[in-house]
Amino acid sequence: MECTHKILSFECSPFVDQTEYSRPSEKTRKAAASLDVLPPASTFCAPLVLPGDDLAEDPDYPAQSLQEWLDDEDRNAVEPGRRTLYVVPPPTVDKGVAFAEAWSHVHADIVPPNVEDVGEYLRAFYHGMAVEVLPASTLRLTAWDSKSKAPRFVGLRTKAGECVRIRTRAAKDGVFARQLNLDDLLDTAISILPDDAFALLLLVPWDIYESPEDDFACGRAYGGSRVAVISTARYHPALDKRQNVPRTHAWPASHCASYIERCCAEDQPLKKKKKKNVNSSASGPLHAAVAAHSTLPSLEHPTKEALAALWLGRACRTASHELGHCLGIDHCVYYACVMQGTASLKEDARQPPFLCPVDLVKLLQATGASREQTYRALLAFCEKHKGGHLFDAFGAWLRAQLPLD
Repeated sequence: MECTHKILSFECSPFVDQTEYSRPSEKTRKAAASLDVLPPASTFCAPLVLPGDDLAEDPDYPAQSLQEWLDDEDRNAVEPGRRTLYVVPPPTVDKGVAFAEAWSHVHADIVPPNVEDVGEYLRAFYHGMAVEVLPASTLRLTAWDSKSKAPRFVGLRTKAGECVRIRTRAAKDGVFARQLNLDDLLDTAISILPDDAFALLLLVPWDIYESPEDDFACGRAYGGSRVAVISTARYHPALDKRQNVPRTHAWPASHCASYIERCCAEDQPLKKKKKKNVNSSASGPLHAAVAAHSTLPSLEHPTKEALAALWLGRACRTASHELGHCLGIDHCVYYACVMQGTASLKEDARQPPFLCPVDLVKLLQATGASREQTYRALLAFCEKHKGGHLFDAFGAWLRAQLPLD
């Protein structure tokens, strides 16, 4: 029988007591956001801090308040002449390296994220800034110096004629045939950054890695250099079982109390103690989001359309996260937030698509938009893409906070 997510938890999981993480107090969070009153926990929950999560592994990661963000000398301010976010589509592939098409292939007929949809989402998320999707011809994957079908290097040729060398390697875990080096892709992004760009995001369909020790990466930003790269490869829904990625308990159902208990128990049995901060009230934005998520047909037996929407949602969330770093927003330690650090794909799926109160004020300060304008723009996107679990849930969460028309 499928879980009904009847009881939700707004607090950190019981596992947090076995870590060194200590959530900033309400007083500290108010000061960090420069707010007199914080929204309720039924809107903005605590980070889950489940076994293996980023804050469990790195509990001393420094917090970044609004004032610290404002005082950051390395932060790029949004200025009149540089207010455009550019989105670069996946590179086209020369015939000479047509074999590279197979490097991102998964045996499942699911429509991949469309760059125009990702651009439209970013236009809503960063409401007040311009977002422009560049032509598909912006970058072209080409041969470097080898005719091998598993070359150590390939090239990315720009429209200006420059060819940037990209390192490749075999994927350590064998999920994909080869991976591209993330640092080289970021260097390519820097080389094509338009003069009027606030930032540029490059989407690639191939699996990527950053260092020799990495198995893979999903994205990275060089915030000071105004560039970010995301890969959609690992977000392919056909890989979910292999990678232990939750669907039924992806956000918002990741805050299901019974799911949290199971995750903690799988790591090691917890001492029985009275549950605290578990709310079974049927009101609040998170409950509205869970209700919308639960109303749709189960993702355990999904349609191709549902999986395509799931894949798009994952790409949109990561794109908004990485561009957040270009605004100078650091990883969040205050709340469950789209700017949280991520230690695994399953943690990624459990995190929300929205900014917490502390990071939202940073965004609005940068874009000049209001909270209501931004939320209405995001709601319009979610309603346009109705029928996807993430977007329906996010739409319900947004709708619960907006005044009735």
